[in-house]
Amino acid sequence: MIDVPNSPEADGRLLSVRIADDIRRAVLDGSMLPGTRVGQEWLAAKFGASRIPVREALRQLQDEGLVILAPNRGAWIADVTSQESIEVYKIREALEPLAMAESVPHLSDEDISALEVTVARLERVDSVQEYIPLDRAFHLKAYSRAPLPHLLRTIERYWNTTQHFRRWFVKDSLAKDGLPFSDPQHLMLVEMIRARDAEGAASIVRLHIRRTRLLIEKMAPPPKERPKSRQRAPPIAADSQTSFDADASPHDPFTA
Repeated sequence: MIDVPNSPEADGRLLSVRIADDIRRAVLDGSMLPGTRVGQEWLAAKFGASRIPVREALRQLQDEGLVILAPNRGAWIADVTSQESIEVYKIREALEPLAMAESVPHLSDEDISALEVTVARLERVDSVQEYIPLDRAFHLKAYSRAPLPHLLRTIERYWNTTQHFRRWFVKDSLAKDGLPFSDPQHLMLVEMIRARDAEGAASIVRLHIRRTRLLIEKMAPPPKERPKSRQRAPPIAADSQTSFDADASPHDPFTA
């Protein structure tokens, strides 16, 4: 193999990937909360980078639905309201059964074994913080063999935009009486997958998402009472916004 010296461009791309990976992890595990303003200068100082890889990382995260960028105003961690989540869940009701039906015929025995292990872990976890990433991993793994890359990217983007909302929802509804708790629909879904019943698995996924949406609709405040969505960038002078920048940071989410 021929060694190719690193170029400044290659180094910048690698740094951009690292920055995006670290921010993504912090957002998905709840270290960076929705509505948080993220300063490019702070990120550049944190990672010892120029503004270029920072901007590239933020653009990638915007494409993934994790960050909102506003021209001349900066970047915020994306958020959705209850009503916006209901819309997302209606879309997921249509998309994810298709991904499930297309994926089941292509799942390997190893894939199915991994899904069974994940469901067994979900039945035993005793914290929402542990439940959320396992639930996400289970569903996205179940869809992962669908030969529809555009669909899979769209589904993952919707999961990203509602990650924080799901954390609240699980805590206040499914896990309100404490963890661990059993989700029979996860168990039924694994049974359908093991039987290679693509349509049966798709039906369970549709019911699973619909159940969640109906619970959200029951719990959500009327639209006139909900706060204005933060999917559009918050006011630049909003004192209530947590800010990660070079001058003021309540904690470092990348070392939490």
